[in-house]
Amino acid sequence: MAASRTISKDIITLKGSAAIVSEFFGYAANSILYNRGVYPEESFVKVKKYGLPMLLTEDEGVKTFITNITTQLSEWLESGKLQRVVLVIMSKATSEVLERWNFKIETDGEVVEKGVSRAKSDKEIMREIQAIMRQIASSITYLPCLDEPCIFDVLAYTDKDLTVPVTWMESDAKLIKNAQMVKLHSFDTKIHKVDTLVSYKTDEWDEEQ
Repeated sequence: MAASRTISKDIITLKGSAAIVSEFFGYAANSILYNRGVYPEESFVKVKKYGLPMLLTEDEGVKTFITNITTQLSEWLESGKLQRVVLVIMSKATSEVLERWNFKIETDGEVVEKGVSRAKSDKEIMREIQAIMRQIASSITYLPCLDEPCIFDVLAYTDKDLTVPVTWMESDAKLIKNAQMVKLHSFDTKIHKVDTLVSYKTDEWDEEQ
């Protein structure tokens, strides 16, 4: 009798996929803030997630801010109206944009319209997310040092017909002139595909070379 191997596929619903993507953004945001030195190292606590050691802020203001964002993102992801999320790092003194961490989202329209589900193993999704988290953790190797106090903000790009909550404001795109870009890995739940790209300001000295 021939041996057989069973490949397990987990059913992914729209709500489940929205939860995966919004949770990913919360952990990614924390990792970016830690690894880019936006907040002091001692203000983070180590946890295990995605089979990796991850860091979460203990700053109550930042925790609340990120929690509110991920809750709203989950709602927009379920509606299929979220196009991209950008975490922007700016100079605290001048508000000049130094980095843009860009998460572009493609949504399976059929799932939103017809309520169908998709299938993909949780382990496969986790492996894809792990690859992105490892790239964020090693960002010091490919991004310039942020040698001044910084602040951050989060921009959400949505369909124009979406009613925006009063807690969100219209904003300019906070672009970086002549930015350098690094494309990171992507992950796909089979309902939402997330492509990650970081753009950053180059040193003037580098530009003169």
